[in-house]
Amino acid sequence: MTRVAAVDCGTNSIRLLVADADPATGELTELDRRMTIVRLGQDVDRTGRLAPKALERTFAACREYAGIIKEHGAERVRFVATSASRDAENRADFVRGVLDILGVEPEVISGDQEAEFSFTGATKELTGRTDLARPYLVVDIGGGSTEFVVGDDHVRAARSVDIGCVRMTERHLVHDGEVSDPPTGEQIAAIRADVEAALDLAERTVPLREARTLVGLAGSVTTVSAIAQELPEYDSARIHHSRISRERVREITEWLLRSTHAERAAVPSMHPGRVDVIGAGALVLLAIMERTGAEEVVVSEHDILDGIAWSVA
Repeated sequence: MTRVAAVDCGTNSIRLLVADADPATGELTELDRRMTIVRLGQDVDRTGRLAPKALERTFAACREYAGIIKEHGAERVRFVATSASRDAENRADFVRGVLDILGVEPEVISGDQEAEFSFTGATKELTGRTDLARPYLVVDIGGGSTEFVVGDDHVRAARSVDIGCVRMTERHLVHDGEVSDPPTGEQIAAIRADVEAALDLAERTVPLREARTLVGLAGSVTTVSAIAQELPEYDSARIHHSRISRERVREITEWLLRSTHAERAAVPSMHPGRVDVIGAGALVLLAIMERTGAEEVVVSEHDILDGIAWSVA
């Protein structure tokens, strides 16, 4: 057993996993898993820089995580940063701050590396399942980007494109500093056009329609699952490996896009940090299912974070 700590810092959230990894059996025993919405990518699409307040929120979460890592006595730590920090002109400030707090340098990985980690994390435990046909299409809908990965036991093709729930919301749904509540038909159509163009780009290198099972990762997908199941609170155990039909995803997406902030915030399983961006995230998922012809999405709570942990072990 090797005790490892993995940190995934994305556009919308920063997450920690501390686990005991046993490479001999392929088992990852979770000791602590948590997520904090820090919105590191706030305004990055518009300004090209990480905002000071966004950095402050992220560093506060890092200080909390440093205490947890020390408490569990993790032998190895890996910190991976994705879309927002990849795009920012001042990412050196971010790197320096994380190094000071956690003692490890954040690795600003490429979209292709992100895709590999996501695939490993999502599919490692599916080995031997006879009810899920291969190849898999693993889709990780993040805040700033979405990763598409097709593979069986290993990755066959991967592509990262710049469509994510935060990026689409800030690009198309913000007017005079406020998120449209609810968005107009024109705004929804603009998101759709961006997503369809990104899917065209992804299909140049990833055979999206060849996949037999669609596996969906990250907060937009898991939140749609929680809504579909009408959970009284966010419940990872019930969300993990749940299956949501395309028609149910369509119903939820349409409701999210015509609802008000207050109506979305009243959903018991909704994280407060997702209220304004979940509509765009759900629309990305729906467009992917329509493009690929997937009748359902298999939802996974295991994702890039688990892939990072395995890479350390």
